[in-house]
Order: sequence, then C-alpha cells, then structure tokens
Amino acid sequence: MNPLKSDEYPAVYAPYIETVTGDVVELLREQIASFPEFLSNIPPGKSEFAYAEGKWTIKEVVGHIIDTERVMAYRALRFGRNDTKELIGFEQEDFVANARFNERSLASFADEFVLVRKSNLELFKHFNDHELARKGIASGRLTSVRAFMYIIAGHLNHHKNIIRERYLGDQ
Repeated sequence: MNPLKSDEYPAVYAPYIETVTGDVVELLREQIASFPEFLSNIPPGKSEFAYAEGKWTIKEVVGHIIDTERVMAYRALRFGRNDTKELIGFEQEDFVANARFNERSLASFADEFVLVRKSNLELFKHFNDHELARKGIASGRLTSVRAFMYIIAGHLNHHKNIIRERYLGDQ
C-alpha cells in the first residue's frame, strides 16, 4: 500500500495518525486481539471510573472508540464509492450521552469491537489503490479513504493511551 501523504487528511487527525507506525493494515488486524485483551485486564470496578468531573468513564471511552470507528468507516465507504456529497459531522458528546454505555460489560464491548473491526477490514481490503486515494469532505475537512484506516487505528491508540495514563495510572 502506498504511504499516507499529508494532503490526504486534515491536521486535526494528525495526533491519531502519528501514533500509527508500520503497516496500517497489520496494525488494524493486530488490534483485533490486543484491544479486547487490554479491556480484559482492566480491574473490576474500574470500568465506570471517570478521572475527573465531566469526563467519560472507561466504558464510555470504549463505546466512543467503537462508535467513531463506525462513523469513519461509513465515511470511507461513501468516499470509496465516489459519493461526492459533503458529509456532516457527528456530535460525540451526544452519542455518548445517549448510548447507555455504563449499563454494559467490557466483555460485550470487546465482542462488538471484534465484529466491527473485522467488518471494516473486509471493507478496506476490497478498495483498490484508486479508490483508497479518493477524497471527500466530512465535517468540512477533505480526507482520503486511505486516511480513514490510519484515523481508525490511531484513534484507538490515542484513547488506549489515555485510559492507561489517566484512568489506570500506568504511566
């Protein structure tokens, strides 16, 4: 796969994309096992912990990761199929506020994550180089189909690091 170029994504996604090293497809595959394992190692009782007033719980962060992956994959699908209509953004705070994530188990999130990720890998696998290079506008920002793979992988890395640092105190 061709390397990602800086003109394929807006600067707002750079912090996510910069966490991706090596082959992005391999990272997406590796995360299928590593993220559920990470979730399984969160201590009991910690999953509904928020590190500060007004911050999401670990369950809400995990639900947000999965919801965002779905949204980014949908954008990739639309642009990959050469749909040139501009896509509006989504309000992550509203998604979390209306999802009842704290009523679920981390194991249920792990199961859902695996299904969503496997489905998205199949989607990306069937885009050719021309389709991966297509761009569209979402949330007012021009982004390539290929960039969404990096955004999805990097978004998970970003939030996993936040969980480690701010919720679990690992670093």
